Parts: sequence; C-alpha cells; structure tokens
Amino acid sequence: MKLTRQNSTASEVKETSETGVFSLDNIAPGSYQLSVEAAQFATQTISGTLEPGQMYLTPTITMVVAPVVSMVKVTPSTYEVAEMQLKEEEQQRLFGFIPNFYVTYIPNAAPLSTKQKFRLALKTMVDPVNVGLVAAAAGIEQASNQSGGYGQGAEAYGKRFGVAYADSVTSTLIGSAVIPSLLKQDPRYFYKGTGTKKSRALYAIANAVICKGDNGRWQPNYPNILGPLAGGGLSNLYYPPQDRNGAGVTFENAGISIAEDAVENLLQEFIAKKLTPNIPNRNQD
Repeated sequence: MKLTRQNSTASEVKETSETGVFSLDNIAPGSYQLSVEAAQFATQTISGTLEPGQMYLTPTITMVVAPVVSMVKVTPSTYEVAEMQLKEEEQQRLFGFIPNFYVTYIPNAAPLSTKQKFRLALKTMVDPVNVGLVAAAAGIEQASNQSGGYGQGAEAYGKRFGVAYADSVTSTLIGSAVIPSLLKQDPRYFYKGTGTKKSRALYAIANAVICKGDNGRWQPNYPNILGPLAGGGLSNLYYPPQDRNGAGVTFENAGISIAEDAVENLLQEFIAKKLTPNIPNRNQD
C-alpha cells in the first residue's frame, strides 16, 4: 500500500501482513490519500484528513480483479491488400473518363490473384469508353474501306465493329488475364517516377519486354510477346479470307505491338499521371 500526502510528493509505502492488516505510525496531521495495490487487482484509493492525536481505522477495502486488456494485431492477407489497391486503380481515368487501370503507382503493390486479373480484364473489356473507341475505329475503317471484304452499309459496319471488338477482347483477355495467370506475372505497368529522365525512359521501354512476376522479380514479358501472336492467330478464324494475315504478317504485327507498348509505357511514365486526377499514394516526380 502507499500513503501519499495531498499537495505533496512525499509518500510512504508499506506491505500488509499475511492477513491483510496494516498500520502506519507517526503520521503527521493533514490530508492524505491511501492507495492499496496488489498484483492482478485494480488499485483501490481512499482519502481523508487526519487530525492531531487521532487514531483512524480504515474501512474494509475490497479488491477487484483488474480487467484483462488484450491487444490483437490483425494483418490483412496479400489478397486483401491487392483488393484495396485494385479498387483504387479501377478509379484511374485519363482526363477523368478514359480508363487507365493497368498502371500502379505503388512500387511494391501486392500481386493480383487470378480472379483479380480476370476481373480487371473484364472491367476493361466492357467499359463504355473502350467500347466507344472500338466503335469509332470501326467507323474509320468503314469510311476508308479497310477490310474491303465486308463492303459498305450498316451490315458491313456491324461486321467491322464485331471484328474490332473481338480483337480488343482477345487482346485484353489473353494478354492481361490468361497468360499472366498461367505464368504468374503481373499485367500492370509499375510506375517508376524517380531517377533521371534517361533512366526512367529506359525503364519504360524495357517494360515492353520485361515485367514483374507475382513473386516480385523481373521476368520476360511473355504476355506482351505471346499475346499479340495468339490474338493474331485467332483473328484468322473470323476475318474474311482476303483479309487474313499469314504467319509473317502475324509476327510483324506482334513486333509492332511490342513497340506500341514501349511508347505507351513512356506516356505512362512521363505524361499520363499528370492527366489522371485523384491518384492515391502519389509519388513525387
């Protein structure tokens, strides 16, 4: 127990007997505060005023077991972290409306699960803006009479749109979901944002042929390399015979696709971030 004089830092500490009895002798008159402490019990306090020559008998003090406070640290799983980050990425749009989902501004972003990769691909494929861009591209082809095997008119435009949309779906599904899931690779561009302009440019260009694996290590970018080849091969199933590409043209188009990815990465590294509002966890350029 501890006896403390009020308005004073002086105190006296004394242990009780085995039966819980205690006595304090030669206590100067005045106000006091008596604290009774015991392991695993809540501290009990009584106070009063001791007059000169007074003998004071304290009331029985009942000790109460102290409440147990437990602290449990909950660590979210990798999937939960990726889910939170992915929901933020799904809000990223150039100029506030053009989808910009496949870039992360978090250097150590959690890897996406197979389900998350397919969900992001599906969101991209059905996004109204992307569908509108495909429709516009089909209109341009119609006006310039590309893929002449379709002819002209509403039916021809519908065919051009269907083929263009099939190309978009095939490219996104194979390159951003199927191959990344099978090979455990991340389909996103990891924004660098630091270093010299030269180092950032080289990083962006290199990301056309290398990518980050789900294990966090850099690997050959098979989705970018194999995706266009697979998409080109599948397109021959639905293009008119006169518009189908041979093996040589398919490989040529795959090379062009890789070059386009390099250009897109440069735009992501130096321009797109400035045009994408409300990006969480922004890094400083």
